[in-house]
Amino acid sequence: MKALINGKIIYERKVLDGYTLLFDKKIIALSKDRPPAQSEVIDAEGCYVSAGFVDMHIHGSGGADVMDATPEALEKISAAVLKNGTTSFVATTMTMSQASILDAIENVIAYGPGVSGAKIRGLHLEGPFLNPAKGGAQDSHYIQVPNFDWITPYLDHIRVITIAPEMPGAEQFIRHISQRYPSIILSIGHSDMDYDAALESFDWGISHATHLFNAMPPWHHRAPGIIGALFDSPVTADIIADLVHVHPSLLRTAQKLKKDKLILITDAMRAGCMKSGTYDLGGQQVRVSGGEATLENGVLAGSVLKLNKAVKNYYTLTEASLAEALFCVTTLPAQRLGLPCGVLKEGFDADIVIFDDEIEIKSVYIDGHIKYNWRN
Repeated sequence: MKALINGKIIYERKVLDGYTLLFDKKIIALSKDRPPAQSEVIDAEGCYVSAGFVDMHIHGSGGADVMDATPEALEKISAAVLKNGTTSFVATTMTMSQASILDAIENVIAYGPGVSGAKIRGLHLEGPFLNPAKGGAQDSHYIQVPNFDWITPYLDHIRVITIAPEMPGAEQFIRHISQRYPSIILSIGHSDMDYDAALESFDWGISHATHLFNAMPPWHHRAPGIIGALFDSPVTADIIADLVHVHPSLLRTAQKLKKDKLILITDAMRAGCMKSGTYDLGGQQVRVSGGEATLENGVLAGSVLKLNKAVKNYYTLTEASLAEALFCVTTLPAQRLGLPCGVLKEGFDADIVIFDDEIEIKSVYIDGHIKYNWRN
């Protein structure tokens, strides 16, 4: 048994002082008592202690991408994001050829469980069932109408599907998946729907929104669109808090209006945790400079955001407390994905992050084992 002492523990949107966190592979207890005899004592040295971060939308990092479809790529991503406090992530595909997507899916299924860093918790299909008018960095040549047939063998491994509900056949697809596979989150994204149509899609089974504000109609005072529908409904949404995809003012607005329904993601591509330069994303060249990733035509192409930096931006620029900001990368995404993590409560996975006042990561534990220490 391990006993973590002298930490400021983030628990259920509060900061607790004077507690010892007991854990092995699972969280055992929070205790006010002295550490049990013969336990391995770990001194947090006054730092914060949180459940590990969960990124439900990430394409790559560390020079690798999920679409590389190799075990080495998954290992590189897993190791890179670990240093940012991410202990679980959903491997996200791009809109490319059907064969390429299937290769990536099969690679994650075969080799995802064996990575040594952050856990891979299934797949997020960002496309190819999108609206070409809102394709963004997704290659419109490969966009197709929703189709059950080729993804049916993999539905037990898919956790999120981003879809444009206005596309032909989308309503039937959404209703079928939501009724037969309730563990899959159906997310509106890369869509051009208006306000009323978006609200209607929530009744079909859409329960989430992909990168709020991006790849959707602008929030206009006479045409509130998808954004207005999201603000008027209880569905969850995720947001890229890198201050490139969303202005700080609208980050504050989103925090006020969505509060405990907002999830922080990175949407990082292979340049995450790497230097500025030219990289590949979905077969297209991306220029990374000054923390911004763009295609040659200037369209934003994913991000190079780190999840601990997203937490810091959200905490420092909105009215959210630190514990509330952590909820957006721990408890809420874990709950939405149905994962046994995201909170330091008895019986949950001992995926733990220790970080300082600047939200710089000091140590990371996965299933109770030390996986990263900043001194090493």
